[in-house]
Amino acid sequence: MAEVYETAPPRRRRRGRGLLIVVVILLLILLGGAFVADRWGRSFAQGLISDKVAEQVRAQKASSDTPEVAIEGFPFVTQVLDGLYKEIRIQLPNFSGPTGTGDDIHLNLLDIHAKDVKAPLDALRSGQGDVVAGSLTANGKIDYPQLVNLIGQKGVTLSAKDGKLVGSAKVTALGQQLDLSGTAKLTVVNGGIQVRFTDVKAANLPDVPLFQGFIDSYAQKLAVDLPAPKLPLQLKVQSVAPEADGLNVTFGATDVNLNAGGL
Repeated sequence: MAEVYETAPPRRRRRGRGLLIVVVILLLILLGGAFVADRWGRSFAQGLISDKVAEQVRAQKASSDTPEVAIEGFPFVTQVLDGLYKEIRIQLPNFSGPTGTGDDIHLNLLDIHAKDVKAPLDALRSGQGDVVAGSLTANGKIDYPQLVNLIGQKGVTLSAKDGKLVGSAKVTALGQQLDLSGTAKLTVVNGGIQVRFTDVKAANLPDVPLFQGFIDSYAQKLAVDLPAPKLPLQLKVQSVAPEADGLNVTFGATDVNLNAGGL
C-alpha cells in the first residue's frame, strides 16, 4: 500500500510586518536627520549670538572670555518658525568693565538670562527689524578682596553674617590697638552701589570721647561708591546682597531691542 504524505500549505509572506519595519526605519532616519538639523541650527545661532555679544562687550571697552550661549527649549526649529524663544542664556566668564572713574569691576562670571525673545523670521533673515527680549536678568559677584581694594584701607576684612556685610579691622589709636567691627548698609544709588558702614564699635574700648571720634572718622573712610561697570544689553544694577564669597549683584533690563544693541 502506498503511503500518503500531507504537504504543508505554502507560508504566507508577511508583507505587512516587513512594510512596518521599513516605515519604522525610515521614520527613525527622518527623526535622526531632524534632530541633527535641529542641533546644527541651534549651534549656528548660538555661535552667531556669541560673536555679537563679544562685539558689544568690546564696544563698551570691557573684556571677557568667549561668551557662552545656550538657547533653551526643544525643538529649536519650531521656535524659529514661531519667532519666539522662551529663554536664551548668555554667560560671560572673567568679565571686567570700566566704571568711568579709572577703576574696573571684575566679575568671575556675568550670567545673563534673556526671556520671551521675539525674533520674527524676516528679521533674522535680513538682519534688520526688531529682535526684542521681554526681560533680561543677570547676576555677577564682586569678591571681597576686590571690594577691600576699592575701599582702599589696609587691614580691613569683609564677610557676610546673617544677611549683612560685616567689616573688621585692627587699627592703632593713641598708642592702643583697637579691634573695630561694624555692619555696612548697601544701597543702589544712580545705577551704582553705595557702601556705608554704621554702628562701628571697638572691643574693650576705654570710655574716652576721643576714641569714639577716631572710630567715627575711620568708619567714614570705609565708605565707598561703586559705579556699575559698563555692561552689554542695557543691563542696570537692580539689587545687591552679601554672600559668603562676595557681593552678589543682580542686574536687569526690560524690552531690550537686541538688534539695536548689536545682535
